[in-house]
Amino acid sequence: MTYLDETLAAALDLARAGRWQRALSLLDAADAAHANDATDDDRAKIARTAAEVALQSDLFAATALAGDRVSIAEQRAGRCWDVDFLRLRHDYFDQLAGGGAPRFGPDGKDATILAQLRRRATDLSDDAPDPTRHGWARMYLGLILDNLLAERDAAPEHYEAALRAGEQGDDLLTREALRHLGDHDRDNGALTSAGERWKRATHLGAKNGLVPGTLSQQMLLALLYRDLGDEPAATRLAEEIARWTDAIGAKRLHAQATAFRDGS
Repeated sequence: MTYLDETLAAALDLARAGRWQRALSLLDAADAAHANDATDDDRAKIARTAAEVALQSDLFAATALAGDRVSIAEQRAGRCWDVDFLRLRHDYFDQLAGGGAPRFGPDGKDATILAQLRRRATDLSDDAPDPTRHGWARMYLGLILDNLLAERDAAPEHYEAALRAGEQGDDLLTREALRHLGDHDRDNGALTSAGERWKRATHLGAKNGLVPGTLSQQMLLALLYRDLGDEPAATRLAEEIARWTDAIGAKRLHAQATAFRDGS
């Protein structure tokens, strides 16, 4: 790997650990240091990585950084699959949360925008340059159907496709698919299967250094404990998640953990 590749990998590791601002500062410093000698491709890589970090910050810390960062990536890289996927993810999160608490379902949302998101995710899955990217596009198509369009029965087949792709070597895609397949298992009353999927997703998140992601996965395990009637275990786990998320500034997850702990 080149020095720049190592820098980009380090920034992603920082972001996965919940150090989003440190990751962006590292990328901005690398961008400034190479402003005069970097190739256009190198500067596009930096911008794409910064957009990825900003998306994670917006998701967990309720910041509003990704819009500008994705625009910079679009300016530097032009239209390409990776940048179009970043934009899809930004627009999906914007429709789901819009800077506040998540709002599931189509109520109060523009039906035209939702239809466009569905079409864009479908196009990205059709045009994906490799099986892993195809899996990620299918993952987000499932999320759009599930969380924005309330077509819940249509989502699992896309999560299953994402899981198959992830099992070929992408732990983070595998983790994401398991999270949401477990959610459907729980809704169908299959608590044992849900627990197995969620425990494996927790392991994969921790294995890959996902601090806020692992905490979000543990929230699902707390939910499972409550479903199984073990309220003391559910409350204790939520309390620890609240403590950790407060420490790292994961505001959305902290609010979820405290509400769960308090019985909401």
